[in-house]
Amino acid sequence: MCEPIAIATAVVGAASSAAQYQGQRQQAKQQARYQQQAAEAERQRALQEQSSIRMRQAQEQEATNRELGDVASKARQAMSRATTSAGESGVAGASVDALIDDFTRQEAEYRMGVGRQQEMRDVQTGLALTDAGYRSQNRLIDINRPINKPSFLSGALSTVQGGVSGYRTGLELTK
Repeated sequence: MCEPIAIATAVVGAASSAAQYQGQRQQAKQQARYQQQAAEAERQRALQEQSSIRMRQAQEQEATNRELGDVASKARQAMSRATTSAGESGVAGASVDALIDDFTRQEAEYRMGVGRQQEMRDVQTGLALTDAGYRSQNRLIDINRPINKPSFLSGALSTVQGGVSGYRTGLELTK
């Protein structure tokens, strides 16, 4: 008579342990799916950030090229006016050449300054891309933390232990 209660509690204990193992397995699978989705979202975010940085770099380069084109045009106009004015005034020779050389020198200095600024912006862009890569890598490390997966052996032992514990409890209840 007392053994059916012990057997019943053993079955309940074993079933409880088996259900717990199954729940842990399910939770580990869900965590793995979540990590996969979060990692993919982070990769997409990182690509978007890199594209944004590259687009800004292209826009800055285009603005620099436009500025240099404007400077070249203004320099040509200034040299043309100077040459025309000198010709109309009857001035020629070394003084006109010196004026044209001065315009050329000023344009070259300005171009060098703008070029140097563009180089610095390119270095800044490189650093921003490197920083974005490190941040993304750290996010992926944070996302992909190890998942506690229950082992089959631990689950089986826990089930057996639950059954034995339940059987012992059942025997104690019948005393």
